[in-house]
This record gives sequence, C-alpha cells and structure tokens, in this order.
Amino acid sequence: MAEVFEVRAVAKHIPIATQKVRLVVNVVRGMGAEQALDTLRFMPQRSAEPVFKLIQSAVANAEENFGLEIDELVVHRIYADEGPRHRKAPYGGRFAGRGRFRPIMRRSSHITVVLAEREIED
Repeated sequence: MAEVFEVRAVAKHIPIATQKVRLVVNVVRGMGAEQALDTLRFMPQRSAEPVFKLIQSAVANAEENFGLEIDELVVHRIYADEGPRHRKAPYGGRFAGRGRFRPIMRRSSHITVVLAEREIED
C-alpha cells in the first residue's frame, strides 16, 4: 500500500463563534480541494473567508513541500474547535433579570484542515 500524504494547516484565534464556523466547515468536508475553494469563494457567510484562506494555505503547503497538485487533494478532515473567550467586563455587558448583570462574551475559534491525496483506483 502506498504512503498517503496528509497536509495540515491550522488557523487560531479567528474572531467568529465556533457554531457559525461549523456551518461552513460542514459544507466543504469531503470535497476536492479545488471544488471546496470554488464553493467557499461564493458563500455569503463571514466565516467562509478564513476557511477559504486556510484551505488555500494547506494547498500551497502541499504543492511547495510535497510536490502535490491541487487536482490530487481532497479535504480529508476539517473541524472547528472553541478558542478563548473575551469577556467584555466590567463595563461591557447587559442587565439581566433579578438585578443581575451578564458580561458580553466575544467568542473565537480554532480551525484545522487536513488535506490528503485522492485515492487512486486501479
């Protein structure tokens, strides 16, 4: 069995909530790299831009480091994890019920993509 190259790229501290990034990430999972880039280019979501740049970076890494072509690559794994939360306290917040105060949470996310070679069928 031939060795399959896996190329990994990570983007950290993206200032978009993880739940919103996962909506975009789930669309491109399993696609070819070129098709994923074409799909992300025309998506209206704000989180499509960082995911597009990340896949583009992973493709560039594969071409430069391993000599692979974009036609041979497929999005093998892609996922978004929760990043650090920035609490806008003590002055940034909202008043809640029963005399309480809730700080505004600015969420961020870490996105990881793993590209692999397309399986060659004999």
